[in-house]
Amino acid sequence: MARKVLIIEDDNNIAELLHLYLEKEGFTTCVARDGGKGVEQFRAFQPDLILLDIMLPVMDGWSVLKKVREEGDIPVIMLTAKGEVEDRVSGLESGADDYIVKPFEMKEVLARIHAVLRRTGAEEDGGEKKLAFDKLVVNLDSYELLVDGQRVDTPPKELELLFHLASAPNRVFTRNQLLDEVWGFDYFGDSRTVDVHIKRLREKLEGVSQQWSLKTVWGVGYKFEVAGNS
Repeated sequence: MARKVLIIEDDNNIAELLHLYLEKEGFTTCVARDGGKGVEQFRAFQPDLILLDIMLPVMDGWSVLKKVREEGDIPVIMLTAKGEVEDRVSGLESGADDYIVKPFEMKEVLARIHAVLRRTGAEEDGGEKKLAFDKLVVNLDSYELLVDGQRVDTPPKELELLFHLASAPNRVFTRNQLLDEVWGFDYFGDSRTVDVHIKRLREKLEGVSQQWSLKTVWGVGYKFEVAGNS
C-alpha cells in the first residue's frame, strides 16, 4: 500500500513540486495551504508522514506540530527557511523528527522521508526488525544485541548503526550517509562520531565469527561484510 504524505505548505510552487515528486516516487499526497487546513487534513487523511512548513497562515507550524503531537506520534519533517541552529534544535525538541532548510534538493527531501519512515517503522513490511547471522542477533524491536548467545549491553545508537549496516550486507556507506540515515538529521558535530561508534561496536564483535565482520573501506566509510554474499 502506498504511504501517505501530508504536505502543509502555503507556497504554491513548493507545494506543487513536492506533490509531483512524491507522487512520482509512489507516495499518495494531500496538500494543505494553511495551518488550520493542515490540522483538518491530518485528521481526515491520516498520513504516514507530514511535511510541515513553519511560516503558515491561520496557524503556524509550531502550533500545528503541537496539535499533531497531542493526537499521535506521526513522523513530522519541518520544512522551513529558518536555518539557524537554535531553530533546528527548537524544532527537534518540540517533537519534529527531522528538519530541512529551504532551499533544498528534492533528492535530499526524498532521502530524509525514507530515513524517517525506516526509523519510525512505517516503512517496514510489517515484519519484525530483527537480523540474524552466525553467532549474532540484532533486534531493534527489543533493542537487544545477542553475541554468541549472550545479551550484550549496547546503547541505542550503536545498535541502530549496526542494524543499518547489517541490513545491507557488503554495501559501503560513507560517514555522512550514516550520520544522515542513522542519526536522522544534520548532526551538530563531525563524522568522527561514526568512527567512535564503530570502534565501540568492534570491541563487542571482534573475532566472534569468521562469516561476517565490520570492515573499514579506507577513504570511503564502512560496511558489514558477509562471507559469500558479495
